[in-house]
Amino acid sequence: MNLTLARNAGFCFGVRQAVNKVYELADIKKRPVYTYGPVIHNEEVIRDLEERGVGVIQSPDELDRLKKGTVVIRSHGVSREVYRRLSQAGFEIEDATCPFVLKIHEIVREFSADGYEIVIIGNKNHPEVEGIMGWCDPEHTTVICEQEEAGKYTPEQGKMVCVVSQTTFNYKKFQDLVEIIRKKGYINNIRVLNTICNATEERQNEAAQLARVSDLMLVIGGKSSSNTQKLYEICKEECANTYYIQTAADLNPDLIQTGCIDNVGITAGASTPKNIIEEVQKYVRTKL
Repeated sequence: MNLTLARNAGFCFGVRQAVNKVYELADIKKRPVYTYGPVIHNEEVIRDLEERGVGVIQSPDELDRLKKGTVVIRSHGVSREVYRRLSQAGFEIEDATCPFVLKIHEIVREFSADGYEIVIIGNKNHPEVEGIMGWCDPEHTTVICEQEEAGKYTPEQGKMVCVVSQTTFNYKKFQDLVEIIRKKGYINNIRVLNTICNATEERQNEAAQLARVSDLMLVIGGKSSSNTQKLYEICKEECANTYYIQTAADLNPDLIQTGCIDNVGITAGASTPKNIIEEVQKYVRTKL
């Protein structure tokens, strides 16, 4: 059996930066350490950080009840209002927002100030998208994730439109949605900025290529990880025998079609730690 691990599997630069910062602060233990939202969408890492005393803040409304300390802004970023509330409440801020996400904040802030409607291609419930929305005029901002939403989108008459994307969005789907919006002839001026992270695009392309030549494809990541879910969807299109797992414990040999498996491919989302990937590799080598 040939086992191939995708070159870009696991932590991306932005996630690695944020996670390392939290662990660094937790080891110092001078003040309470919090993250604004789970630092990454991986249950194993969150559990480990909780054991080290790192708290998770879900809303600014919690701030008055907490002992003052340091809050790490995760790679997803936050809105301008969250920064303000944290500062006002007396918390020290360690900003680990991914540089690619910060660039989107800058783009939508500037275009919104210039009178553009903002269209964000992404999942409106994803923390990255929620943060992006906090840097532009909410009354002139639309989030689009599906073709039906793109078809129904109607910009204000005469308004210019700026389109950006969640950094982890599926590139092909982004192109399809943009094409639907472009066909609306009544948009006088449309600026499309592909803000999908290069690492995300490379990871997705590599996963598709690997799945295409694999008899079994394993996609590792937390169940709430948006980028891992997209990797799974991409791989499933190329390899019907694709499984989405969080750890090696999710791999049940009886559930996997092991009849004619010569090539196994493994990829992992941007929030999957190296040790979990290694455990899955070891399991496949010894159990399948």
